[in-house]
Amino acid sequence: MKKVLVAMSGGVDSSVTAYLLQRQGYECIGATMKLYGNAVIGEPAGSGHTCCSLDDVEDARSVAFRLGIPHYVFNFSEDFEQRVIQKFVQSYREGLTPNPCIDCNRYLKFGHLYRRARELDCDYIATGHYARIEEENGVFYLKKASDRSKDQSYVLYSLTQEQLSHTLFPLGGMTKAEVREIAESQGFLNARKHDSQDICFIPSGDYPAFLEGYTGEKFVPGNLVDLEGKVLGKHRGAAAYTIGQRRGLGLAVPEPVYVCGKNMAENTVTVGPESALFSRRLTAKDWNWILPPLEEEFQALAKIRYSQTEHSAAVHTENGRVYVTFDTPQRAISPGQAVVLYHGDSVLGGGTIAAAE
Repeated sequence: MKKVLVAMSGGVDSSVTAYLLQRQGYECIGATMKLYGNAVIGEPAGSGHTCCSLDDVEDARSVAFRLGIPHYVFNFSEDFEQRVIQKFVQSYREGLTPNPCIDCNRYLKFGHLYRRARELDCDYIATGHYARIEEENGVFYLKKASDRSKDQSYVLYSLTQEQLSHTLFPLGGMTKAEVREIAESQGFLNARKHDSQDICFIPSGDYPAFLEGYTGEKFVPGNLVDLEGKVLGKHRGAAAYTIGQRRGLGLAVPEPVYVCGKNMAENTVTVGPESALFSRRLTAKDWNWILPPLEEEFQALAKIRYSQTEHSAAVHTENGRVYVTFDTPQRAISPGQAVVLYHGDSVLGGGTIAAAE
């Protein structure tokens, strides 16, 4: 019997994942990652507003008990703070727009937890992600979920062939409604539990407040300037703004303006018309190829944010960097976010956007 370590967050997706794998004949072990304490993220003890709350651990344990499988809690909080939270904070200091979910998958779920699975002699690790893995002639393909509205392949681009060969995504061919129906039929207490929103360690969604609370540093106000450098007003701290932002600028101008850029060294935020947000070319770094390209130049579909659809682009690789030139200009390409390449349903690879032009 094959043994699998199931990442159980306490949510309905990971609970049904464990149930389905058990039904398929796997020997399942449930594992919940403790990623941070409430004090680290500025939440009062016992608030239950985060995905790592005591309530979530108890929900996961309840489902594991109902299924008759072992359940463990692994404390990865030190590594999560270093690899995810501190990187998130530093990225904003540098004027970037980070994606901590990708880092969590890379370093925690498919890093530390994956290695723990191997130490426990598990053949696989499994999560409740909505994505599919298919093997053909010894090559493993990461593919979009059947339910496009739930597809999470974008945040999984860092997986390697070795990891894909030991990973299971049982929900990849299912809809959320089907998952909840299974949970209800099995009497899982989290069958109607709400999905977590925003970034898990910022349950309020207020990034600026988190950054100030975590660092103990107050944002330094500076100038809001137009594309020619003319001062239009004051901002409350450049780190508090994101590319493409329109609301909260506090400017009385005749036409709508958007955040087009940030200069952290000069502490300025540049605003301009929506047309200034569009660019065709980006450079990406820290690249991971799931399916290495056969040529230095090729056509692919590229996605620059989780909620976006893909767009056709020419791709060029050189000295470890990847250059993506879109057929049509893209709105608000944000350094720090990920760009992920697809061929049909399959993820070719992805990396971090370093610059746009």
